[in-house]
Amino acid sequence: MRMKEMLSLAHVPSILVLGVVYVAYVLIGGVIFWKLEGELGQKGVSDLLQKKEKLLLSYTCLDQDGLEEVAEVAQQASKAGLSLKGNQTSDGFWKFTSSAVFAATVVTTIGYGNMSPSSTAGQIFCVFFALIGIPLNVVVLNRVGKYMLAVGRKISDFLEGKSGRKKCTRFFVHLVSYICGALLFFIMPMLVFQQHEGWTYSQAIYYCFITLSTIGFGDLVADSNPDKNYPDWYSVLMASWIFFGLAWLALVINHSSDILERLNSHFKQHWCGEREEEEEEEARGAGDHPGPQPEEEVKKPPETQ
Repeated sequence: MRMKEMLSLAHVPSILVLGVVYVAYVLIGGVIFWKLEGELGQKGVSDLLQKKEKLLLSYTCLDQDGLEEVAEVAQQASKAGLSLKGNQTSDGFWKFTSSAVFAATVVTTIGYGNMSPSSTAGQIFCVFFALIGIPLNVVVLNRVGKYMLAVGRKISDFLEGKSGRKKCTRFFVHLVSYICGALLFFIMPMLVFQQHEGWTYSQAIYYCFITLSTIGFGDLVADSNPDKNYPDWYSVLMASWIFFGLAWLALVINHSSDILERLNSHFKQHWCGEREEEEEEEARGAGDHPGPQPEEEVKKPPETQ
């Protein structure tokens, strides 16, 4: 029996099917990440243990307690945005430009995790700042996304009036807008990050997507290397890129969701339509082959006297 017939006979709700697909998708992704990164992670742990033993052998005055203190200092310096190379002073993470970028990562729910408030007042303020800022960010991004969509529709309507081809024109406008958005929010930032951060192209494009999708792992964070001197315009450019890039990527994700919804409704109509046709054919077959009819009584001719 085909899967389509099994689903139609079992009357499986669509939400249950979507839930099963979602869970299967997540589990398959977990298996793939496990296979791709598991062996590499174990190798990294073994390399770190070897480096630790080598460090303790090289510096005999450094014992386990001393190594833990050094590691704690290095961790605190990394969280504060201070460099341990040389004796130069630095403002750390909490200067105005980086603090403004941090505020942007809070309201956009990116949350890299490379910097966070440590004072009680800062943590309490962060809670109330996020409670108001996150809904405000959603409203503003929706408005910006609708404005982008309205501009695209106006361009599409204008070109439709000139060409007279509706579907081809809309497809062309969407394709051009996607290409322009990819160039503006992925390719150009990738080149900027590769130049100012020293990342590879793959790391830069990975960082762009992880940031604009608000996943925000925090393994790569721009404008956060304490050993680099960034220009003042760099933080402003980053904040602008995050804001408009979020709006554009949210628009793309909404279009993708709309496409998936249409495919779901199409398949649902297809399955239900075929089931209704089968029921109609069965009903017609029952009408064409009726059951045995009752025998009619044979009337005898009247007797003649």
